[in-house]
Amino acid sequence: MNTELSIQVLQAYATGLNAQSYQHKVQSQVFASQGFTKLAEKYAGHSKEEAEWVEKFVDRILDLGGEAKVEASPAQTIYKDAVEFLKADLAVSVKEVPALGKVTLSVAEDMTTFDLLKAYYQDEEEDMYWMQEQVDLIEMIGKQNWLIQQL
Repeated sequence: MNTELSIQVLQAYATGLNAQSYQHKVQSQVFASQGFTKLAEKYAGHSKEEAEWVEKFVDRILDLGGEAKVEASPAQTIYKDAVEFLKADLAVSVKEVPALGKVTLSVAEDMTTFDLLKAYYQDEEEDMYWMQEQVDLIEMIGKQNWLIQQL
């Protein structure tokens, strides 16, 4: 088992998810201020869920004897337009979910980390499918009709 690889992977995802969690929290606040209650609740839930994944990843890093780090995160764009945000978030998922699958396989010898990342992968894949469904729905019923559903 390559413990260092597991720690590096977990730290990279903890750092990225920490930034994403905060972005989703702020986006939730933006949506709430615009009156899109359902969308605000959805992304507040995403934020909380991502923060929980960060905790799990940090716990595993510590279990492996690694040092948990709080690393600087890249700046995150905050969108005023819900549809633009949804499409941007989907684009990230479409790129990152397959990469997460490959990274998960790279730590297969570390079964605990593998199982943790596999569960995270399944969660991210589900989120990606939800976003794709929303984008498809927007195309079918139009932006305004979709936004009305988010009130």
